[in-house]
Amino acid sequence: MIIIAPDKFKGSMTAVEAAKSIARGIKAVYPRAELTLLPLSDGGEGLVESLVEAVNGSIQTAAVTGPLGAEVEARWGTIRNGDTAVIEMSSASGLSLISEKLRNPALTTTYGTGELIKAALDRKCSELIIGIGGSATNDGGAGMARALGVKFIDKSGQSLKEGGAELNRLDRVDISGIDSRLQGKDIKVACDVNNPLTGPQGSSHVYGSQKGATPEMAEQLDRALNNFASVVKRDLGLNIDSVPGAGAAGGLGAGLIAFLGAKLHSGIDLVLDTLEIDKILPGCALLITGEGKLDSQSVYGKAPIGAARRARQYNVAVLALAGALEGSLSAFREEGITASFAIADGPLSLKESINRGPQLLEIKTAEIMRLCKIFQLRTCKF
Repeated sequence: MIIIAPDKFKGSMTAVEAAKSIARGIKAVYPRAELTLLPLSDGGEGLVESLVEAVNGSIQTAAVTGPLGAEVEARWGTIRNGDTAVIEMSSASGLSLISEKLRNPALTTTYGTGELIKAALDRKCSELIIGIGGSATNDGGAGMARALGVKFIDKSGQSLKEGGAELNRLDRVDISGIDSRLQGKDIKVACDVNNPLTGPQGSSHVYGSQKGATPEMAEQLDRALNNFASVVKRDLGLNIDSVPGAGAAGGLGAGLIAFLGAKLHSGIDLVLDTLEIDKILPGCALLITGEGKLDSQSVYGKAPIGAARRARQYNVAVLALAGALEGSLSAFREEGITASFAIADGPLSLKESINRGPQLLEIKTAEIMRLCKIFQLRTCKF
């Protein structure tokens, strides 16, 4: 049996589409091969589709407040007979929802993410899995919490407006009106960064620029989150500032911890556990993974490396396919990847590589399977 577990090839294929291309390549050579498709995500965009596709869940939609206040249609999912909700903050509060010229983390809000959580509560889900990659926000999760009944109040007793900059005026947090249905819910957060909330390595300074912040704005937002953390510590007795991952998604990690009692997890490990991959790895002949680019950054929590590390525990060979390979192949092997291949069949422009991605992936997979057939490798007796 072969497990097919790629992440997305960004701009070219979703993880689901990549898994199906690999499957077609295998079937072209081994038509009777037993395949298990487990499209992956490290917690960013694609989390909902990956988990719903892998375990036959259902896609849901909800009209929510977008990052700049306009209504957007957001997708989320249910799995495990509707008991578990899968939510991507990027679907409601993501950077991809805003044109580059309108990006402004001083104004953007996570309110829509809170509305998705509320939709999951309406469905009576007892467990929530929340991916927090791809954010357009820097509000510490205040918008999310506000959608669920938390009040953020200034010195004059007025409620704050939306946006990260408003947290400079925060004087008091009131959680007395928080949605009571959150009580007892198991909330897991897929997070692939370890940044604290504030400081030089905090969310504002490290990620602010990609969301539209100038250096001066990043400094202002960092002060705002520092004030936010101080008020939360005083009013709720929680020290969220230095928690690894608290700075993820503009501080949404901190907000989920403070107001929902959520637990932060490695995104890929949470996904692998949800897919119960440990139940199918024993006795598996081969795991095929991949993503758009494998490089030196891939070892820091990216899906292919996470899958390879898990497969290594069961002595399962791992094949990695990528649009591009950079860095040391020996470093990949040390993480559990047996062999790595770029899928391009010659010099190609980026545009052509993206457009031909599914075809190139299928062809490369088939060629590798033909090599397996020629040499009759032990690991390829499917």
